[in-house]
Amino acid sequence: MILADGEAPSRDLLDAAWPGWSAGTVIVIAADGGAIHAAALGLMVDRWVGDGDSISQELLASLEAAGVGILRAPADKDETDLELALLAAIDAGADEITILGALGGARTDHALANVGLLGHPALDGRPVRLYDEHGARLSLLVAPDAAGQPVTRVLAGRPGDIVSLVPGGVSAVGVTTDGLRFALRREPLVLGRTRGVSNVRMEPVARVTLESGRLLVIETPANLRP
Repeated sequence: MILADGEAPSRDLLDAAWPGWSAGTVIVIAADGGAIHAAALGLMVDRWVGDGDSISQELLASLEAAGVGILRAPADKDETDLELALLAAIDAGADEITILGALGGARTDHALANVGLLGHPALDGRPVRLYDEHGARLSLLVAPDAAGQPVTRVLAGRPGDIVSLVPGGVSAVGVTTDGLRFALRREPLVLGRTRGVSNVRMEPVARVTLESGRLLVIETPANLRP
């Protein structure tokens, strides 16, 4: 679990929208000011990573006093604090990663870059889920796999959830869906077009298969629909 310094959803919202969202969490890493979210989410920070420009010195000192591992980074660096936290999670052996607090706030550049981290080359196939401040869940589907085969993502949720499929930097080729209202059968979703937005989950479990390209999957809980 990685806590970033954007706007995080509440624990109650996440529990209602995605029961079991935090199950299996072994390590919690705070990216700089993301540590402020821990208490409200009922989480204990195990490691802190950052340059310290968005956290109070009092909070940082309290984390250090509590035995939290501190990895200080220089202010002038090639990676954002969140990317460093992602790399720290990978180094710690994480096989799945959940990110909270990566979106919202005043920095659109950070928000876009943070979504881009879903495609970080160091992830090497590890599933990553990013929750926005309203509880929507974002993930990235990349195909083909190492064997040259299509990739399928299982999307568990509730009927009525909005499921948007957005090309992630390149067009998505051979998209097939099951359990969604508007079915696709080996069809393209073209970069720059909006055809995949606002599909609807009809079953508790839906599936999306991609033959090649990148597909950003955005699941908005039914209780957040306007």
